[in-house]
Amino acid sequence: MPERLTEMLMDTWTPLIILWITVLPSIYMAPMNQSQVLPSGSSTGLKRLNEEQRVLHRSKRGWVWNQMFVLEEFSGPEPILVGRLHTDLDPGSSKIKYILSGDGAGTIFVINDKTGDIHAMKRLDREEKAEYTLTAQAVDRDTNQPLEPPSEFIIKVQDINDNPPEFVEGPYHATVPEMSVVGTFVTKVTATDADDPVYGNSAKLVYSILEGQPYFSIEPHTAIIKTALPNMDREAKEEYFVVIQAKDMGGHMGGLSGTTTVTITLTDVNDNPPKFAQSLYHFSVMEDVALGEPIGRVKANDLDIGENAKSSYDIIEGDGMDIFEITTDAQTQDGIIRVRKPLDFETKKSYTLKVEAANIHIDPRFLGGGPFKDTATVKIVVEDADEPPVFSSPSYLLEVHENAALSSVLGQVTAHDPDASSSPIRFSIDRHTDLERQFNINAEDGKITLATPLDRETSTWHNITIVATETRNHSQVSRVPVAIKVLDVNDNAPEFASEPEAFLCENGKPGQVIQIVSAIDKDDPKNGHYFLYSLLPEMVNNPNFTIKKNEDNTLSILAKHSGFSRQKQELYLLPIVISDGGTPPMSSTSTLTIRVCGCSSDGVVQSCNAEAYVLPIGLSMGALIAILACIVLLLVIVVLFVTLRRHKNEPLIIKDDEDVRENIIRYDDEGGGEEDTEAFDIATLQNPDGINGFLPRKDIKPDLQFMPRQGLAPVPNGVDVDEFINVRLHEADNDPTAPPYDSIQIYGYEGKGSAAGSLSSLESSTSDSDQNFDYLSEWGPRFKRLGELYSVGESDKET
Repeated sequence: MPERLTEMLMDTWTPLIILWITVLPSIYMAPMNQSQVLPSGSSTGLKRLNEEQRVLHRSKRGWVWNQMFVLEEFSGPEPILVGRLHTDLDPGSSKIKYILSGDGAGTIFVINDKTGDIHAMKRLDREEKAEYTLTAQAVDRDTNQPLEPPSEFIIKVQDINDNPPEFVEGPYHATVPEMSVVGTFVTKVTATDADDPVYGNSAKLVYSILEGQPYFSIEPHTAIIKTALPNMDREAKEEYFVVIQAKDMGGHMGGLSGTTTVTITLTDVNDNPPKFAQSLYHFSVMEDVALGEPIGRVKANDLDIGENAKSSYDIIEGDGMDIFEITTDAQTQDGIIRVRKPLDFETKKSYTLKVEAANIHIDPRFLGGGPFKDTATVKIVVEDADEPPVFSSPSYLLEVHENAALSSVLGQVTAHDPDASSSPIRFSIDRHTDLERQFNINAEDGKITLATPLDRETSTWHNITIVATETRNHSQVSRVPVAIKVLDVNDNAPEFASEPEAFLCENGKPGQVIQIVSAIDKDDPKNGHYFLYSLLPEMVNNPNFTIKKNEDNTLSILAKHSGFSRQKQELYLLPIVISDGGTPPMSSTSTLTIRVCGCSSDGVVQSCNAEAYVLPIGLSMGALIAILACIVLLLVIVVLFVTLRRHKNEPLIIKDDEDVRENIIRYDDEGGGEEDTEAFDIATLQNPDGINGFLPRKDIKPDLQFMPRQGLAPVPNGVDVDEFINVRLHEADNDPTAPPYDSIQIYGYEGKGSAAGSLSSLESSTSDSDQNFDYLSEWGPRFKRLGELYSVGESDKET
């Protein structure tokens, strides 16, 4: 009831307050102090006026007004009166003129120059400009002389509630966790009001919710939005649309308002356990499925989303826990069941598993609602498949002696068909593993036999692959590796390990060890090698050397006496018999070459050749060979140099004084023209080298040498020039040694009976004087100069 009474009082007083705000500025527009006097000395007339009034107190500024106000957005039929300017110097006559300048003077504000009244000519908006600074001055109307200094004053635009609140940042989006308690902070909104926050309640805002109750509430003054209901469930409703209102004037009647929307989304929490869509799943799988292949999927649905919906799957019970496994698909959150071990329809035809799905991320606040996991039963039926043969062993190892007879049995492999039909099996060898076809196998029973002789020293191991194929279905094939080890047989005699050669010093002592030799045997006896060394029976009483068996299975060669000489005997041959202890024993005879050498005092071999005795002192055989090699090299260099000098290339163009093409032949007599062949010898035009029939080109050096063609006989003096030219032209056209560049050969004779006639001037009946060269001037500017020259020549002759 008190709240209702307060609202009624506010409704009654609000219009009165607005009327008071509107009328109040006009009350203060008039000057309040008219007793102030302008400073003396402003003008002569004003001085007399002050003397008559006999003002005895201190002179001060004569303007009288307060700060002026004008109401914004005021509109009426006439301009609104803002205020009036008045000076004590104004006696009421029309001699004083008021002038206004500054912000908006003359456009927005206009002053009456006689009365000083200031009017606002336009509607003003405080939000655009809150105050105007102007300058007023009183001047003499006749002389425009200032009666006192200008004074500055301010006109303030008084605010009214003409701007509603605005949400600049709206619309808003906010989130809050689901299942939150009442009063949980959601978000905060902010509205702005362009009105004056200092004057009145035009900018005092109050917030309220128009839509969104009873789920959310808002603080009226802070605009903080909070939850109003507990345990809001995202799975029931995820998004809420809330409308917020901001109202000025403190929320009272007559205030302006603005609204915005807030979209509030409930974020997920893990408040729901996973749940299988069905309690029993059935799957079937072929027994020959590959390991790791998926055979089925199960799905536990979770109403939550994101991380809260992730689950892990496990097999917790069943008779196939070691046969199957289950993993989680990260994309779909399905449980994928895979085969972990091989299946056998003949052994076990079905399996039963119990699968559990549990949340990974659990919120402790909701543990009281029950366990966040679920279980389901999975039954898997194994179906029969046509399986390939199965060998009795995954691999086989066979042993055979290298001297085994051909077609002897090395071993046997067995395989069977695991299917109930039990198809017969055929065996074969993969020949890619037995390229030399050293083994065979019986297709029926799998016995492996020897096809070619074996040699352990060549290859100790042989690895082949046996193929088993069902006779009823050739696509069912199995393979197994078989390793065959070749056992050793004593079939190789021992021999020296290195080249049997020893060096004996001339200054050696009796009993001195000349050489220690060792033997090798390609065989590999089980107890290791043991060699026996002996001399041939005829060499047992050798006067020069003897042998001694060492404990390390080596042999020492000893000299029986001293005084060996290269000049007397340079080489000694010592046959030695080497035998092993195998069954049967094998032996070989190797001859040891003992070379007598010259040695230093400490036993270092220096020279083993008898020719070293005949060499000059201080000059060895190697030095002589080096000297001879240098001499031969010098001789080869000299021969090459001489040969190159002899075969020096000639220049391409050979100058020859006898070449008629390089000479100028002059004749003092003019002759009788082209048909006159008596005045000169035609043989002069011939190439002197052409007499033998071969005409070489001396201006070039041909790359290829051609056989000389049959030349013509020397031409007599009375030969026809036409025939001579044709012959020479034919020779030039068919000359294989002609240069690759163009060669111009000019023959001025046209032949007998030519229509052009003779070009000789001897038989010409006309002279230059009879010719007219005026036509040259008609041939254009290029022949103009030539025509002038001939014209000048004719004029000179006439003169």
